Amino acid sequence: MNQIFESSLWTDLFKTSQNWLISQLPGLLIALVLFFLAYKIVGFSVKKLNKKLLNNAKKNDRTDTDEAGKRINTLTSILHGAIKVILWLILIMIVLQKISINIAPILAGAGIVGVAVGFGAQEMVRDYISGFFIILENQIRTGDIAMIDGTWGFVEKVEFRTITLRDLSGVVHIIQNGKINVMSNMTKDWSAMVFDIGVAYKEDPQVVMDLMKKVSDKIQNDSKFKDKILEPIEIFGVDEFADSALVIKARLKTKPSEQWAVGREYRERLKYAFDENNIEIPFPHTSVYWGEKINPLKLDINSKELDE
Repeated sequence: MNQIFESSLWTDLFKTSQNWLISQLPGLLIALVLFFLAYKIVGFSVKKLNKKLLNNAKKNDRTDTDEAGKRINTLTSILHGAIKVILWLILIMIVLQKISINIAPILAGAGIVGVAVGFGAQEMVRDYISGFFIILENQIRTGDIAMIDGTWGFVEKVEFRTITLRDLSGVVHIIQNGKINVMSNMTKDWSAMVFDIGVAYKEDPQVVMDLMKKVSDKIQNDSKFKDKILEPIEIFGVDEFADSALVIKARLKTKPSEQWAVGREYRERLKYAFDENNIEIPFPHTSVYWGEKINPLKLDINSKELDE
């Protein structure tokens, strides 16, 4: 206890600290400055790379700019995250060396811990492996609209462990890559809106289909929508004899993510066209059958009695 108050102990401690400040602190400060600069340069370089790749994609006539943009944004985001992790690991190792901590046993211990964690965290390992193949195979990209195991939304992030979706209500869904069973990408390469148009049984199907084609042609010639539609409408014909309607099926192929806007516009214009041409859009009717032995209900309305 008396040694704590001895001046020689404090003298040695002061000298050791002084020597460390002189010999190690400058190197540590330089490492921190270099880390900060590298961190900023990496962020700037990744942004420049992203812009350059996007510009190259725009110049290539054979490349779909929107699809290439989604792929580029996803890959550059992952690249940026990976480089940041590497920079942090390098900084931590430098700091440990500067404070005289031997990192060799730590690295060896980390390897052993990694094996133990690998057995205990198999689910996490599965997430990363699944995420790697999702990104490698270009199954889904940032900016897509997808349905994953019954949950659909806008893809905000694609990472090695998780995928982040935001639905129409603004709710964010975090989905582990290893638990994905079914993933449906609604905006890969091209999209489509399928229409099931119901008309009354008394209408001529050919007249209705010709009218549907005319409405589609008008939209395709509209400056606001012509760049969103890839092909003329496909009218498959009478698809179903429903309870109260004759159902005609059709499909419009659009650029990715544009199918909903085009679909809403098409339905609105088709409603007006049906009204102008007296095409009946039916609603459910019910026929009551009284049986052969029961006389039908007869109503005899006297207009004079109504006037009274």
